[in-house]
Parts: sequence; structure tokens; C-alpha cells
Amino acid sequence: MKKVLNSLPFRLLLGVVIGILIGQVANVEVMNVVVTFKYVLGQLINFCVPLIIIGFIAPSITKLGNNASRILGVAVGIAYVSSIAAALGSMAAGYGLIPHLSIVSEVEGLKKLPDVVFQLDIPQIMSVMSALVFSVLVGLAATWTKARVITGILDEFQRIVLEVVKRVVIPVLPVFIALTFCSLSYEGTITKQLPVFIEVVLIVMAGHFIWLTVLYAIGGIYSGSNPLNVIKNYGSAYITAVGTMSSAATLAVALRCAKKSEPTLRDDMVDFGIPLFANIHLCGSVLTEVFFVMTVSKILYGTIPSLGTMVLFCLLLGVFAIGAPGVPGGTVMASLGLITGVLGFDETGTALMLTIFALQDSFGTACNVTGDGALTMILTGYVKKHNIEKNKIQSIEF
Repeated sequence: MKKVLNSLPFRLLLGVVIGILIGQVANVEVMNVVVTFKYVLGQLINFCVPLIIIGFIAPSITKLGNNASRILGVAVGIAYVSSIAAALGSMAAGYGLIPHLSIVSEVEGLKKLPDVVFQLDIPQIMSVMSALVFSVLVGLAATWTKARVITGILDEFQRIVLEVVKRVVIPVLPVFIALTFCSLSYEGTITKQLPVFIEVVLIVMAGHFIWLTVLYAIGGIYSGSNPLNVIKNYGSAYITAVGTMSSAATLAVALRCAKKSEPTLRDDMVDFGIPLFANIHLCGSVLTEVFFVMTVSKILYGTIPSLGTMVLFCLLLGVFAIGAPGVPGGTVMASLGLITGVLGFDETGTALMLTIFALQDSFGTACNVTGDGALTMILTGYVKKHNIEKNKIQSIEF
């Protein structure tokens, strides 16, 4: 029980409830304090975004480069393609379904929020796109030159940024969420749109199972094996992922489930692929995020982002997902720069994304973990088709 009470989803949900209740009874004086603190916390979170990008994208590239091999290239390629395809499929579903949801962007009778009492601006050290390009170039250059010192510095910087996320960003999130929902409740927006959020979560969960079906069908066709031999063993991994919301925490269970699937999954490919995919294959998370950003954009800003903007967002999201931190909501946390920079979300849009994503993150993680079995089927089919012997590939340690 204590573990549940201390979990991030529970604290976020508590923040949502408290914020909505306070917003229903708050007066102008209370809202002056609310909007001011919300502004300051939003500035703090936005300041951390470039640090998160650099801290996780660049070291992830060096890790992949230092373990470069033919099979690694194939594994990273199919993981990226899976995530991008899931994102594009979710985008297509968003354009087809969101216009038919009962979303009212212009709600009549809304109260006007008071102005911020004082503005404490905390500028970012660099723009979001600068941070992304810097991360990619530094990571690749460190790999090309075998720069061990810089690689070690990037690894240490990653640990520093992760501590910033754990000790600063994550603890202030429930407060920021509570203040945001207090503002929305005071205005009257959230009470009108709550049924829409429930519909969206159910649609996304259905999307998870559709994509898993596609992945296992492809894995079965390519490897020439029955995918049911793998799926039937993944029940405990799925349940564990739902409970832990962490691919890393589920890794031991996922390995045990995959080992039961021999010979459909070759044992050396299990040892190599499952730990690697646990870190870089986030198909369920990106599928969820894409549909959510389109919904939030429609609710808050009245329109869905253009097709070109969404395609760019999906392609870049796959890169960000590879370096996502291993915390609840890690994918959306790593991609905050895309949400603000490419889509133009403000603090309110960012807060809504963080909330609804984190509240269902367990099911996205379960989709990620279960999908790893399908990709390992593809790896097994690849090594068999190319007559690659066993025990020639070392497992990747993160």
C-alpha cells in the first residue's frame, strides 16, 4: 500500500483531484498565487529540457557505437522502424478519430485567469533543436574518434541529469499538475472535457493491442515460426510491466518469458536482444504520445497540428525515445523539447501531456516489453537466414 501511495501516478492523480477541487471554490486572490507558482515551476521544468536531451541522447549514441556490430545495427534499425511505424499509425488514427470526438475547443462561460503577480524567467541554456543537434553530433563524433574521456564524461553527465529528473523534476510535477488543473477547473475547461480523456485512453489501449498483433504477425512471417509460441509465455511480463511501469524493472521477468519460447527465439538472440530492446524499443509509448498530443492540441488550441508538423514530430520522437530516461513517463519527459519546440505547446499543454501520459504509462510500458518478443523473433529469423552461428554475439549491458 505504501508503495502505491508513493508512486508517481498516484501522486499525479492526487494532484489532479486536489487541483480540480480547489479550482471549483477558489477566488481571484487564490488564483493569483496559483498562476504565479505555476509560471515559476513551468520555467524550471522548461529549463531542464535541453539538459535532459543532452544527458540522454548523446550517451545513448556512444553506448550503441561502442558495441557496434552487424546484429546491433539490425536490432537498432528494426526497433526504430517499429517505433516510427507505430507513431505514424497513431497519427493516422488521430486524424481519423479525433475530429469525431466530442471536443469543444471554445467553451462558453469560461472565467478569465488573473495575471501572473511576478515573472521569474529562467532561460534555457540553449534551444531545444540546438540541444538535439549538439547531442547527435557529439555522440557520433565521440564514437568515431573513440574518445574515451568524453564518453566517460557523457555517462557521468547522464547520471547527473537523471538525478535532476528524479530529485527535482519528478517531485515538482505533482505540484505543477495540481496548479495546472486548478487553473483549468477555475476556468471551467476541464469539467467539460473529462469524458474525452477517458475515451482517448481507451482508444490508445486498443491501439497497443493492434500494434502488437502487427508486430507478431511480421515476426512470425519473417522467421517462419508460430508467434503464438512466444505470446503465450509473455503474460507474466505484461502484468509485471503494468505494475512496475519500467522496462528495466521488468527485464528479469521478460528474459525468463523469452527463454521459455525456445526454439522459436534463439537463446543467444534472447540474451542479446531483450536487454537492448528494453532500452531502445518504445513502440507503445510513442504510439500513446502521438495520439495524446493531437488530442491535447485540439482541446487547448482548437486545431490538430498539420500533417507536415506531425510527421516531423514522429520521426524525431523515435530518436528521442532511444535516449528516454528510465523513469515513469520517461518517453514524454525526454521529448518535452519536441512538444514545446515542434508543436508549440505552452505550460498548460505540457502539463496535460505529462499527466495523461503518466496515468496510463503502465500500459504503454507493457506494450513496449511485449513487443520486444516480436523483434527478437525477427532477429532470430535474420541470424538463421544469414547462417550466423550461436554465441558470436555478446549481450549489451546498459
